[in-house]
Amino acid sequence: MNKRIRRIYVDSSAVGGAFNKRLADQTRPFWDAVHNGEIVVIISDILEKELQKAPERAKELINVLPESCVERVVSTDESDALAESYIAEKVVGPTSLDDCKHIALATLARADVLVSWNFKHIVNIDRIQGYNGVNLKQGYHQIEIRTPNEVIHDEI
Repeated sequence: MNKRIRRIYVDSSAVGGAFNKRLADQTRPFWDAVHNGEIVVIISDILEKELQKAPERAKELINVLPESCVERVVSTDESDALAESYIAEKVVGPTSLDDCKHIALATLARADVLVSWNFKHIVNIDRIQGYNGVNLKQGYHQIEIRTPNEVIHDEI
């Protein structure tokens, strides 16, 4: 039986986690699965902007991905408005606007999952419920949010 290849939106913490002493062992299998063609990663202009300030090895992790394993998305007026709605509904504060933009872009791209290591603003049950409440209120689907290792361990 052929498994459907999942489309997974990644934020900068999912990239940086590959090089973090505490998270590398839990993050590297995710990126290996991408390289093996088991996952298509969705990369946004927001991530690319964040990676401009990142170490070269983080940029290289994205740059060496086979194009067949990458889908690119860009911010739009619709994604910006949805991100602003998360702030207006007090899911997170205004300083977390880029996190909200990641959620909005993943939602609009209809990603199967968004992966992140950001437990404060993204991978947090109260925040996830808040983002999804806003999504439903505005007619969008709910977004699944997990850590990179949860996505891989789910495959077993």
